Amino acid sequence: MISQSRQYLVAPKPIAKSQQGIVLLEALIAILLFSLGILALVGLQTAMVKNTSDSKYRADAAFIAQQKLGQVWVNAKNFASLADYAIVNEDISAVLPAGTTTVAVSAERVVTVTVRWQLPGEVQHNYSTNARIEGI
Repeated sequence: MISQSRQYLVAPKPIAKSQQGIVLLEALIAILLFSLGILALVGLQTAMVKNTSDSKYRADAAFIAQQKLGQVWVNAKNFASLADYAIVNEDISAVLPAGTTTVAVSAERVVTVTVRWQLPGEVQHNYSTNARIEGI
């Protein structure tokens, strides 16, 4: 029985030289994967903020266009002066960045409202709507 207890006291064999540093390599790979995940989340957050602001500008443009149509509709009691509501490039940059509004009136009493805006470094965006103004 004494010989069996001596077997447990023997020191373990040393790790082979080819296995040294594997923990450091695993840690570096884990840090790399974690960093890529964080960068992906930051990119996703940036895209969400941009899409949210684009959505807000589109909603503002739709509201402005409908508001102009409503003003024409309410005040258009005299159809002979419907052309007086025509506006070309009215500045609305207080609401939309580099924003303008154009109101065009056709001979068939169709009022077209076009709202344009442009964010820095992007193409110009347009929102257009129309309505036929008839007698009330």
